[in-house]
Amino acid sequence: MRKLFKKMVCCALLAAVVATGAVYAADTNTLTAGAAEADAELSAASNGITIHYKDSNGGAPTMYYWNSLPDNLEVEYPGKAMTADPNEGDGWYTMSFDNISKINFLFVVNGVQSAEMTQTAMGEYWFKDGKWYKKNPDKGIVVSDWERTDMRQDSIYFVITTRFYDGDPSNNVHCWDDTKAGNPDTAPAWRGDFKGLIDKLDYIKALGFSAIWITPVVENMSSYDYHGYHAIDFSQVDPRYESSGATFQDLIDECHKKDIKVIQDVVWNHTCNFGERHLAHWFDKDYNADLGSFSSVTMVPDSNLLKKFPNYANMTGAEQYPARINTFKSEDGDPNNYFHHDGSLSWGSYTEQTGQMADDCVDINTENPEVAKYLVDCFKQYADMGVDCFRFDTEKHINRWTLNNAYFPEFINNYKNFYIFGEVCARRREVTNEGGPSDSSFFYTWAEPASSPAWSNTDWKSNYDNAIEHYGTWSSGFDERSDNAFLNGNAYHTPDYSKANGTGVIDFPMHWNFYRAGDAFNTAVGGDALYNDSTWNVVYVDSHDYSPDDCQDYRYNAGEAAWAENMSLMFTFRGIPCIYYGSEIEFMKGARIDVGPNAPLDTTGRAYFGDNLEGTVTATDFGDYTASGAVAETLKKPLAVHLQKLNMIRRAVPALQMGQYSTEGCSGGMSYKRRYTANGVDSYCLVAVSGQATFTGVENGNYVEVVTGTPVTVSNGTLTSDPIGQGNMRCYVLQTAGAPSGKIGPDGTYLK
Repeated sequence: MRKLFKKMVCCALLAAVVATGAVYAADTNTLTAGAAEADAELSAASNGITIHYKDSNGGAPTMYYWNSLPDNLEVEYPGKAMTADPNEGDGWYTMSFDNISKINFLFVVNGVQSAEMTQTAMGEYWFKDGKWYKKNPDKGIVVSDWERTDMRQDSIYFVITTRFYDGDPSNNVHCWDDTKAGNPDTAPAWRGDFKGLIDKLDYIKALGFSAIWITPVVENMSSYDYHGYHAIDFSQVDPRYESSGATFQDLIDECHKKDIKVIQDVVWNHTCNFGERHLAHWFDKDYNADLGSFSSVTMVPDSNLLKKFPNYANMTGAEQYPARINTFKSEDGDPNNYFHHDGSLSWGSYTEQTGQMADDCVDINTENPEVAKYLVDCFKQYADMGVDCFRFDTEKHINRWTLNNAYFPEFINNYKNFYIFGEVCARRREVTNEGGPSDSSFFYTWAEPASSPAWSNTDWKSNYDNAIEHYGTWSSGFDERSDNAFLNGNAYHTPDYSKANGTGVIDFPMHWNFYRAGDAFNTAVGGDALYNDSTWNVVYVDSHDYSPDDCQDYRYNAGEAAWAENMSLMFTFRGIPCIYYGSEIEFMKGARIDVGPNAPLDTTGRAYFGDNLEGTVTATDFGDYTASGAVAETLKKPLAVHLQKLNMIRRAVPALQMGQYSTEGCSGGMSYKRRYTANGVDSYCLVAVSGQATFTGVENGNYVEVVTGTPVTVSNGTLTSDPIGQGNMRCYVLQTAGAPSGKIGPDGTYLK
């Protein structure tokens, strides 16, 4: 389906159905390495709008239409008969409107009329059985039709798969430590699954999100591995997620059919402490046994663990753990040096990248070229399946030189528009972390200088030594600065990515300051020049690990109005907004996020969310849906409505997706101007969050404020917004070609 985006570059934007906004063509000057391929194909309907219609129940439709642009076309009710179109297939009807870029309409079949609809861009569209498609659904939608696009066009909904929705109760299973945690049979740790995600993709689309970040899918083994971060085999999907008709491939395909991207959480830093099937094959698991018991695990004969500790099976658990760690970190236990043999980790030093960060996270020797090849080959198979992006766990625990030489290029150079954003955890309000630039978020967005040593494909020790030296060299100074995120006055300029490594990061400094939106905003403005291009930063308030500084270990608890304000900033400021599941209803606010197996999961910030999703929901487009049952009530909650409108606005204004920004001439708290000018699109807007703002030195012309639909004309370079309360927002969009020309989305508690 993404191929259609390229075909419509000449028009700049795709359709918006029922006033949900538009999706714009990707910037060909993307962060990925290599020039974008030219695509000379144009949409068959590039000079107008063509609508194809099919109702599987039969009936010849008429189309009643009015209020078109630039010429007003009207017809008497019940409209004009659509033409049977055998080229599209049996039961298809077609109507075309030449040189029309916007039209209101409805269908009438056998005297029954549809809801009123709007298309706001030239192009070709298919409507079948109440749903819109970007190509004929009867001709098949397969993975090969999908094309990755600029990730900045998207907003992200983040879920812990096992905690989201239970689509198949037959695959529910306990963790070994569920009894200790107090997780009952009705609520085991492994509860949500891929079928649950597939079943509720329309919920995510109804909220307006176009990308879903899921926790790691690889096979795990530990006493409490429901989250996916304790790998036993990187090459295999854990079968506890899957069901008949709901494999990982099925999930990817179903996401793509709904124009939703898949972000796979990946871990290259560590394995579980029971080994890894290709790096330290000590244990196997019998999936026909009771997976909730350690009895499902068998030992591999003649493994290095048994050679070193032949009496291992007779040891107590307290004795077995140090035996495993000793085997990982000794020459006779790990003769190929597949793991780092360093001992403890010291924060703010190079040992962050060679030592073990936690009991269940044994540090892989990522400098070993054999290990690098194995990991790259494993994760390329997921990219080949159609995964669009990796969220890269524990990035700061691997040296940047190592990643830039042996890992990142294998994905960035070989998969067009593939994106990777990393977790460079920095629990500090400052932009620079405790170890200096070497372990700071911004540092991981840059390429290596030409003078850097070469990677060895044979000598792990030389790579290891170079990585340690690299950390020390960069810990004391960093001179690079970039203007890629900033406007030149009011002008967009082509970003210079000659020093970029093609990846991005989670914006930890904003995250840590996000208890108050103003603190997060000021931190970003003050530190953005240190990133190669902060418009690629992934921005969130809280996650499955941490909340902001003032409530670090607890799900965000500053209140609904503060949440609304944070969201209004995230969806209009630079970066890619990301929401942790349940935040749309303040789910489990104030609960401790992660307590391990020391309390029932459903009392924590990782509780099961599925009860809020019962019922039915069908999304005909992003933010446009019908629903019943508990899920309908969830979608009506104030913050859920807030997110729906923010997503609609962001999708309609390219400047909010991919634009550079400036605070020059913007007074009044959180206020800024943004612009994106590329691929025939010129999108310019002025934004004020939670208060009145005055903008000086801005472009003259006609604007529309898209929260309210209010038109404003600027003739002296100055615009003053109306006063608004906490969580509200104003976005004044200059009326350039293709810009939204009216109010977007219904009013809510905060956006109004």
